[in-house]
Amino acid sequence: MKRKCFVRTGFVGALAVALALAALSGIARAETYPSRPITIMVGFPPGGPTDTLARLLGDGMKTTLGQSVVIETVSGASGTIATGRVAHANPDGYTLVLGNWTSHVGSPAIYGLDYDIMKDLQPVSLLAASPLWIVGKNGLPPQSAAELIAWLKARTEPTTFGTIGAGSAGHLCGLFFAQKIGAHFQFVPYRGGAPAMQDLIGGQIDLSCLEASQTMANVEAGRFRAYAVMGEQRWPKSPATPTMIESGVPGLSLSFWHGLWTTKGTPQEVVERLDAAVKTTLADPAVKGRIEALGQVIFPAGQQNPQALAAYHKAELDKWWPIIKAAGIKAGD
Repeated sequence: MKRKCFVRTGFVGALAVALALAALSGIARAETYPSRPITIMVGFPPGGPTDTLARLLGDGMKTTLGQSVVIETVSGASGTIATGRVAHANPDGYTLVLGNWTSHVGSPAIYGLDYDIMKDLQPVSLLAASPLWIVGKNGLPPQSAAELIAWLKARTEPTTFGTIGAGSAGHLCGLFFAQKIGAHFQFVPYRGGAPAMQDLIGGQIDLSCLEASQTMANVEAGRFRAYAVMGEQRWPKSPATPTMIESGVPGLSLSFWHGLWTTKGTPQEVVERLDAAVKTTLADPAVKGRIEALGQVIFPAGQQNPQALAAYHKAELDKWWPIIKAAGIKAGD
């Protein structure tokens, strides 16, 4: 009887030691992370809004985390290649992706992916959003949104319309704009906003639907014209520019938002460390000022967390996927 008691006691003791070691391991992992540089993947070319936001965020996070944050650009397939790298990475918190509406809502609806956009990524934080607006080259006859709508309705030949790939926010914006007013667009896909702007300035394309914060400097410099904002209200950075809704196209509203994800299965304490670094960075007056100067609106601190990003992302998928699929948008359109 005493021997049985000894065996049972020994087992309990070993179990307690194992549990204690596991707890200490978790604490040590949280204390030592990160012990090497972190990479933030960006699925769009340098110079665009996603790349700019990633660099501002990375510069701030490295101070809090005590490690370098490297921005790696892997453009193509409307941001899904970069996202896939993170979905298939080791779940250790060293590989992140800064994605947006295009890479995490529009593109997954039309590309055949080898990962699940909701199940294979771990949300970290909601970051910032900005409106889209319809912009046109300087040589176009219309001077206002109302004139643009009338001009497009009267045209029999197609109007070239630049997009950031099939299924992008700009593509969907142009598609529904054309459907609502009866215009005929010839869509021209680009890998990012920067090359689309270059061709708009050069007059190679007629129109595009681009992020307002990214294109505001060119509009102010007179390199091309902004016709209307795709939001429900006017954009504070350009209060004279009307919304497309008030210009006669009801229901045409689309927000271009950004979030930060890592690989599913990343330890909770690591995700919390990353989220805390994001919060600290976005609260810094200098960083906040630079992001807002770009025309982006930072989400409230209460939404800068994994749970809020997961809920926001799911709501966007539930809203837009049925619309995209009903429109029959395919990769390469």
